[in-house]
Amino acid sequence: MLLVFTVILAALIFEYINGFHDAANAIATVVSTKILTPRQAIAMAAVCNLIGAFIGTAVATTIGKGLVDLHAVTTLTILSALLSAIIWGLLTWWFGLPSSSSHALIGGLCGAALSSSQLNWSVLHWHTVDAATGKSGGLWPKVIGPMLTSPVLGFVIGFLFMGLILVVFRRITPHMAKQTFGKLQLVSACGMGLSHGSNDAQKTMGIIALALYTATQDGQFSDLPPFLSFLNTPEFVVHKWVIILCALTMAAGTALGGWRIIRTMGHKMVKLQPVHGFAAETTAALIIQFASHWGIPVSTTHVISTSIMGVGSTKRLSALKWGIVHRIVWAWVLTIPVTALMAYLIHSAFTRLF
Repeated sequence: MLLVFTVILAALIFEYINGFHDAANAIATVVSTKILTPRQAIAMAAVCNLIGAFIGTAVATTIGKGLVDLHAVTTLTILSALLSAIIWGLLTWWFGLPSSSSHALIGGLCGAALSSSQLNWSVLHWHTVDAATGKSGGLWPKVIGPMLTSPVLGFVIGFLFMGLILVVFRRITPHMAKQTFGKLQLVSACGMGLSHGSNDAQKTMGIIALALYTATQDGQFSDLPPFLSFLNTPEFVVHKWVIILCALTMAAGTALGGWRIIRTMGHKMVKLQPVHGFAAETTAALIIQFASHWGIPVSTTHVISTSIMGVGSTKRLSALKWGIVHRIVWAWVLTIPVTALMAYLIHSAFTRLF
């Protein structure tokens, strides 16, 4: 029972760190263009994330039971995955790199599952087809494929959308452009928050739901007192209290630790104006919302980062600070293999200790 509560606590710490990274990415442009103050942006992000988290649980289900064989998952497996993701999240946050908390969690879960199954690679669901719905699932269509395509889509669509805006509004004065797109950016920022809640906020929900389901199956909740009966989860389901708890924890993380990432996204990579912020946020929100509908756990970090790059490239390619971009890309590439290796080693160490 103590181990289960430790896992839930670790999951909430991960969600808090996710607020440093991904929720900070979601409001970086609206703060950097000075359309909203940091306090206003945080309040908006908290409300929109909470609403977005209730839109559906498709992504939580993918994370919780769609990527690895549940027979290879124990409470210790989940704890190892979370610790790996937490370490990577703190490390990249320290250097101000907007790495993907989503991919850190996925990499950690895969690495820990491989350790608990003694390197049985078949426990990883590379590709599955749901017999009832005919929908594809598994690591390739839900994680690896979107990991490669979503940043490209972010860059290309951001570039084209910004180009369209420049053509349509070419006769507008700078003052009018700032006023018009300043108001529109409030709408796009809300859309970004809703999309973020409907996708990223669900990942920790899926992990907590998996932990409760695993503990129930292992008989760890057989002697629960009546006031804790809500923890008993004989079927994989994301409870409402889990949704609310995760959404509030993410908002707290954004409020207290997100400004390193905001500076990188909004100032160091390319100088943004309200029109650029609107184009980047709208592009990213649409891509993420589409992914959420299909239960695809895309990285908000990847999508908003490349959307900003695409929008910034309409000025000129040299407007991008490629040194910062290079560091960000390396953080993306390394996230899954590094967190998988760390989770494997952590689980192996736990197994020897206990």
